[in-house]
Parts: sequence; structure tokens; C-alpha cells
Amino acid sequence: MSLQALTHQDSVVVAATPEAVYDLVSDVTRTGEWSPVCASCWWDDVAEAGRVGAWFTGRNQLPERTWETRSQVVAAERGREFAWVVGQGYVRWAFVLAPEDDGTRLIETWEFLPAGQSMFADKYGDRAEAEIENRTRHAHAGIPQTLAAIKRIAEGG
Repeated sequence: MSLQALTHQDSVVVAATPEAVYDLVSDVTRTGEWSPVCASCWWDDVAEAGRVGAWFTGRNQLPERTWETRSQVVAAERGREFAWVVGQGYVRWAFVLAPEDDGTRLIETWEFLPAGQSMFADKYGDRAEAEIENRTRHAHAGIPQTLAAIKRIAEGG
């Protein structure tokens, strides 16, 4: 299997300030309110919550399986970006925020990193490519659902 860049992003304009949207998306304990896959998250050390270097655990649920991942915050700049990397450099997720008109353009990005692709090759062998394609489909489908839900919540709907 050749390692390739697996990235995707989408965006939505939210009628709220970048700081207000950041405060929402950086509260990982609320992730279950908007994610179609991640049912809940919690900070591994509440004292470190929201800071670069902080770890949190997420419980993911699909009809066919439930699993937990640990992620580390890699960017935490209020009103600009909140990002984390899953596991040992497997996948990078981010919310990037920019002022737009009277609101905020919220961009969600997903990148299946080379370390994640290598881990899948080791873990799944001949099924690795199909497993990566499955995760990619979920990311592509989930991002617009997530953004729509965050917009609804941020705008008080």
C-alpha cells in the first residue's frame, strides 16, 4: 500500500464571534452534541483542559462497533484554531476559525497521517486499504453533519 495524503475539509458560516465558536468547539466534553461518530469525550486531566499538550479520550460509536481513542491537543489559539492528533500521530482533526461578515467561517479539517496509514497496514494487513477507505468515507460524510450541528448550537437553534 502506498502512503498518500488523505485530507478533507468543509466549512460553514456561523452567526457568532470567532471567540464564541472557539469556546464551543474547544470544549471536547460537548463533542457528542455534534459529532455523528464520537458519542462522548472527556479530559484525561481536567486541570490541563483545552491547552496544547492536553490529552482527552473519546468514545466513538457506529452501528457495527464502539471504540475509544486518546487524542492530544496540538493547537489551541482562541478564536483562531483548535486541533488535536489521534493516537500516536494517526489522524489530525482541526477547527479553524476566521471572521467573516458579522460571523465566523468555521472550517473543519481531517488528515489521515502517514503514521496512521502505517499503523493500519500493520494492524489490518490486506484489509488496510478497505479500512482506510471506510474511515475516509465516514470523515467525508461526518464533517458537513458536524458543521451543521455546531452552527445550530452556536446560533441557539
